[in-house]
Amino acid sequence: MRSFEPVRLVVAAVAVISTLGGMASALTAAEWRRQSIYQVMTDRFARSDLSTTARCDTSEQVYCGGTWRGLISKLDYIQGMGFTAVWISPVVKQVDGVTKDGSSYHGYWARDIWSLNPAFGTSADLAALSAALHARDMYLMVDVVTNHMAYVGCRSCVDYSIFGPFSSPSYFHPPCGIDYNSQSSVEVCWQGSDTVSLPDLRTEDENVRRIWNEWISNLVSTYQIDGIRIDSAKHVEASFYSGLNSAAGVFAIGEVYNGDPVYLAPYQRYIEGLLDYASVYWITRAFQSTSGSISGLVDGLAKLKNLAVDLSLYGSFLENHDLPRFPSLTRDTALAKNAIAFTMLKDGIPIIYQGQEQYYAGGNTPYNREALWLSGYSTTSELYTWIAKLNRIRTHAIAQYPTGYLSYGANIIYSDSRTVTMRKGTTGNQIIGVFTNAGASYSYLALTLSSSATGFTANQQLVDVMSCTALTTDSNGNVVVTLTGGIPRVIYPLARLSGSGICPSLGETTSTTLTTSTVSPTATPSPSCSFPTVSVTFNGQVRTVFGETVKIVGNTPSLGSWNTANAVPLDASSYSNSNPLWSGAVNIAPSTAIQYKFIKVSSLGAVTWEADPNHTYTVPCTAAATVSSSWQG
Repeated sequence: MRSFEPVRLVVAAVAVISTLGGMASALTAAEWRRQSIYQVMTDRFARSDLSTTARCDTSEQVYCGGTWRGLISKLDYIQGMGFTAVWISPVVKQVDGVTKDGSSYHGYWARDIWSLNPAFGTSADLAALSAALHARDMYLMVDVVTNHMAYVGCRSCVDYSIFGPFSSPSYFHPPCGIDYNSQSSVEVCWQGSDTVSLPDLRTEDENVRRIWNEWISNLVSTYQIDGIRIDSAKHVEASFYSGLNSAAGVFAIGEVYNGDPVYLAPYQRYIEGLLDYASVYWITRAFQSTSGSISGLVDGLAKLKNLAVDLSLYGSFLENHDLPRFPSLTRDTALAKNAIAFTMLKDGIPIIYQGQEQYYAGGNTPYNREALWLSGYSTTSELYTWIAKLNRIRTHAIAQYPTGYLSYGANIIYSDSRTVTMRKGTTGNQIIGVFTNAGASYSYLALTLSSSATGFTANQQLVDVMSCTALTTDSNGNVVVTLTGGIPRVIYPLARLSGSGICPSLGETTSTTLTTSTVSPTATPSPSCSFPTVSVTFNGQVRTVFGETVKIVGNTPSLGSWNTANAVPLDASSYSNSNPLWSGAVNIAPSTAIQYKFIKVSSLGAVTWEADPNHTYTVPCTAAATVSSSWQG
C-alpha cells in the first residue's frame, strides 16, 4: 500500500496526533447531525505569519498564502462562533503555474494524490491541525475530488505521465464536452476548458476504484479525519460510492450541484449526506429582496421533504466558494439575518462559509473567495455575534433532548407573502422561527401564532433568544409576535433556557431537569441500622462521544439537589465500546428515597439530560450498595 509523502513525515504526523490530541474515533452519521460546520478555503483563511494586511486580490486568482498552521492559530475565532467542525480545501498536490484562469489555490486541480499541497504546509502541519481540532472536541472534514485530475493545457494535448498515480491514458475517459441533458455525458465527459483541462477518470474501472479506496483509507487513518466532502459527486457514477464510503469509514457529504430536488434527493441512497443545493436557491430567492418569493420557499421545502431520504444529514448552507455571496444581491442586513437564521435552524447540518460572519459581499467566482485576514478577524461584528447565538440556541436545544430536536422534521406552520414561521423540536423543546423579507426599512409587523401550530401552552413564558425579549402566551396558548425593522424572532420556552447563559438578563437559572415535579428526599433510618451513611456506587450504561463526560444529579444534597453545577462526576476507567460503563460512589443516609438522572457534559459545558422518568432507589441499611441503570432516551 502506498502512503503519503515521504514515510518519515507520516511517522511525524502520527506522532503529532498522538501527542497533541490522541486518536479520535470516527463520528457516526447520527453524531454528525449534532455538528455545525465552518467551511474554510485554506489559501484565504489565515497565513502562518498571522498578517492581517497581506495583499490578496481575488481577481488575480493566485495563491495568497493561507496555510494549515495559520488555521490552527485562529481556531479560537471559529470555536467562538460555536462551530464544532471545520471543512478545509482539498489537501493534495496541485498543478503548478498561473494561467488566464488563475492558479490552483482553491485545491480542485490535482496532479498527484499521494503528495500534499506544499503551499498549505507539510504532513506534520496537517496532522497538527487534526490534533488541535480534536483537543478542542472539534472535528475535521476534508474536501476530496475523485472525478478528475487537472492539466495546464488543452484537452487534446494532455501529458498523462505527470499524474500520480494515474499516469496513463487508460485511466481516463476520452476527451469530450459535457451535454448536461445526458447523465451518461455528465459522468464520462470532461469538465474544465482548453486553458486548464480536467481529465475525467474512469471511476467505473476496478483498478481506478482500488486506487481511490486505498488512498482515502490512508488519508483518513494518517490524519485522523472525521468526515469527507465529495466534490463533483454527480459527475461520477453512483455505484462508485459504496466502495469509497466503506474504505473511508467516516461520514461523507456529497456535492450534487443541482437545485432540482428530483435530481438531488436520490443521491442519498449512495452518499450519507448531501449539500442542500435545492434549498439554497429557494432561501436566496425568498430573502434577497423585499419582493422575494416566500411561497416558492414553502412549496420547495415541502417537495424536498417528500423526496429526501434523511434531511437531517443534508448540509444546510447559504453561501460557498462557488456561489455569489448573499450580500452581493442585497445590502440589507435584516434580510441577511433572516436568510442565515433560516438556513441554520431548518433541518440539516448548518454550514457557514468563511467571510459570511464579516458580511463579505463578493459576487461570482473568483470574487467570493476573499482573504479573511483582511477583516482583522473581528469577533464583535454584527453577523459574527448573530451566527454565534444561532449556534448556541441550536446546541442548547439538542443538548436538552437530542432525539426530540434532531429527529423532528422542521415544519412550516404559517406563511404569507412577507413572513414564514418554522417549528423544529417536540413540544417543550421546540424552536419557533419567525422570518420575514420585509427588510430593515419596514417598521413594524405583527402576527398571532396559534397554540395548535406552535405547541406552546396557556400562559407559557417564552423568549426571543436573539434579542432576549420575553413573551407570554395567552390563556389559550396563542402568542402575538412582533417583528421590528425586519429582524426575525427565534422563540424558545424560557423554562428550558436554564443553564444556557444565552439570556441571563431574563433570570435564567443554572440548572434544569426534564421532570418538573420531584419527590423530596426522605430518610427514616431503621432503629436497628448502625450505619450513619451508605456508600452507594452508581453504575450507568451511558454511551458517549469524544470529549463528553457523564455526571449524576438528583434530589439529595449529596447528588447536587438537581443543580447541574453540583452534579457528581462519574469515572470512565472501565468504559469500552461493548460496555460503556460510567461509575461513582456517593455517601447517602440509609432508607433515603432518592431520584436521579444521568447527564452528559461536553467540553464546552453544554448539558444533555437523559429522558424521563427519573431513576428511583431507596438506600438500604448496609455498609455499601450498588445500583445500576442505563441512559434513557
